[in-house]
Amino acid sequence: MHVLHLITSTRSFFEQQISVLEDRGIECTVIGVPGEYSADSPRTPVDYLRFHPRVLSHVLSDEYDLVHGHYGLVAPFLLAQPTRPVVLSLWGTDLMSDMGWLRRISRYGARFADATIVPSPAMSTELDAEHVEIPFGIDTELFRPIPREEARDRIGWDTDARIALFPYDRSRDVKDFPRAERVAARADVDLEVRTIDDVPYEAMPYYMNASDVLLVTSTRESGPLVVKEAAACNVPIVSTDVGFVRETIGDIDDCVVGTTDDELVAGLEGVLDGARRSNGREAIDGLGLEAMGDQLLDVYRRVLERPAGTAHRTGVSHEV
Repeated sequence: MHVLHLITSTRSFFEQQISVLEDRGIECTVIGVPGEYSADSPRTPVDYLRFHPRVLSHVLSDEYDLVHGHYGLVAPFLLAQPTRPVVLSLWGTDLMSDMGWLRRISRYGARFADATIVPSPAMSTELDAEHVEIPFGIDTELFRPIPREEARDRIGWDTDARIALFPYDRSRDVKDFPRAERVAARADVDLEVRTIDDVPYEAMPYYMNASDVLLVTSTRESGPLVVKEAAACNVPIVSTDVGFVRETIGDIDDCVVGTTDDELVAGLEGVLDGARRSNGREAIDGLGLEAMGDQLLDVYRRVLERPAGTAHRTGVSHEV
């Protein structure tokens, strides 16, 4: 099987998907929207116009079995090619965007793709179209418990400080860094909130394990994946009730889900009463990369096994 993947930009979880598919013998070709992207300098409409002929030149070569688009912005290009079955993965900031036009494009793509994939129940409730839910997998070999002293020595953190890790860019309003600072300051514990920026993905487990607690104060999330990664490291977590947080850590020791500042403050005080670790790793069975790869391959096969002439843009529904 040869799959053409369309992306706007890469992400660690996307790269993991490609890796597990290739491990299963799937040949993957990835093409992205031309131009350099950054939050401060997004791509222009001209960049997207240049993308369309690139997509057509690939699909008309007759070497691909299907086309898999990742993120709502690629849906028009996914559906505009005339020859291959299509799968659309929505990532969260497309379907749950503050921008109405992006939400509409994402929902339109989901209705007309042969299969649509979302990674969380929070996204499922936002999508009025047939779809399958496949959680982003966690690399449990990378995200693993590491002794806190060892992790701090690796990244150069003070071994005596009490640290809450805020795992986002503090400038992103939806992540609500001011609330993280506020609840940490109110907690009856000497606690420092630290943020991370431009940290290599492979180094993330050290920052998580070096922390006494992961603190998430987001107002909205489709995930967040970082909660599952911290759970795989047995790091305590205090988080607002967003995305799949409650279903992921609601029953894990030394993890707290709160809706008010008082609940978040109490959660921090509780999990920091000592130097405990959570039992999160025991609770994430089935969230590994292997399970994700099997589910993706199952979607591909079901789309391709449909009778000739019925697969393309029919809104296939799969239960995984």
